[in-house]
Amino acid sequence: MKNINKQNLITIVAIIFAAVLIFFALNYSKKAPAKIDNIEDTITQEDSVNNVSVVDGKQIIEIRAKGGFHPVHSIAKANIPTILRVDTNGTFDCSSIIRIPSMDISQNLPMSGTTDIDIGTQKVATIQGTCGMGMYPFDIKFE
Repeated sequence: MKNINKQNLITIVAIIFAAVLIFFALNYSKKAPAKIDNIEDTITQEDSVNNVSVVDGKQIIEIRAKGGFHPVHSIAKANIPTILRVDTNGTFDCSSIIRIPSMDISQNLPMSGTTDIDIGTQKVATIQGTCGMGMYPFDIKFE
């Protein structure tokens, strides 16, 4: 076996390191969500759960924030004063910040607890929100 000089050894180690990084990137990274042009076409009744109630004339939409927002899709009634209630329990990732850009809402959430966000009376439309980094989307369809 020939002697391996220092430059060749560095090259071999760099190639092995790059191969390992590529392997982990391909096998353990999250794929970015596909861009949706018309969110209304993608929401069905099966995607949403019964997370909406009316109390004292106000509609309350409850979602959980930890590793994203759950449920991702909510269906609510239009033309009713609405509160978005966000529950956290040990949330420390980027879903500890909730953003609804169309309403200029950006709010830090506590690590554990309940946060009520008044989103007013919505017309028939769909509002979209995300976590602080834009990785975890959610939407509320008002009918």
